[in-house]
Amino acid sequence: MRNEESVIEGRNAVLEALRSDKTVDKLFVMEDNNDGPIRTILREAKKQHLIVEFCKKERLDQISVTGKHQGVIAYIAAYEYSSLEDILNVAKEKNEDPFLFILDGIEDPHNLGAMIRTANLCGAHGVIIPNRRAVGLTATVAKASAGALNYTKVCKVTNINQTIDELKEKGLWFVCADMGGEEMYRLNLTGPIGLVIGNEGEGVSQLTKKKCDFVASIPMKGDIDSLNASVACGVLAYEIVRQRITK
Repeated sequence: MRNEESVIEGRNAVLEALRSDKTVDKLFVMEDNNDGPIRTILREAKKQHLIVEFCKKERLDQISVTGKHQGVIAYIAAYEYSSLEDILNVAKEKNEDPFLFILDGIEDPHNLGAMIRTANLCGAHGVIIPNRRAVGLTATVAKASAGALNYTKVCKVTNINQTIDELKEKGLWFVCADMGGEEMYRLNLTGPIGLVIGNEGEGVSQLTKKKCDFVASIPMKGDIDSLNASVACGVLAYEIVRQRITK
């Protein structure tokens, strides 16, 4: 479901947003600010298991639109998030092996939007993103998805590695992209699978890579050594598609 995406500033406005049916994507609170209204906001955030980013006044001033943030700013998501079970149910309803994207710390909204678009077009059943150090479902992400967010479920989780463990118990295998891996054409990527794509700069974290069953590399013949994260995602996703339809 689509929301009115916005930046909300000021103590009363943020508290009202937290108590409403709006999906708060990020909450910024000024460091060393622990008066009564802020404590109330933090209690509401804790009830909703929101991650709070404590930052200096200069940071709040930088992201403020009105210049009157009163030490607190909230970002409202442009779209509602789904649950992990919602995503798995899509595969179940279609009588298909689950095919998920797990995006480990994507920070560029254009990349995230492009990956959600790819997920929709290649028949993936949903996208999983982390709470921390990653962009959420902003208006820019929605625009870059070219409408795919209206049809593709996105789940936000606290811990990517725990989520992978949970999905492994449900029978999924995982493949991540890494230049040091085995050439993707040599891997068996059929069956219930999760495609893990890492951060634009650092790639997939070492711990997450260790949890993957396969590490896949994309053959490259040019003079530079890496693809854009969303392009790499598309190339690997369609190798999975090719194997799924020819198995």
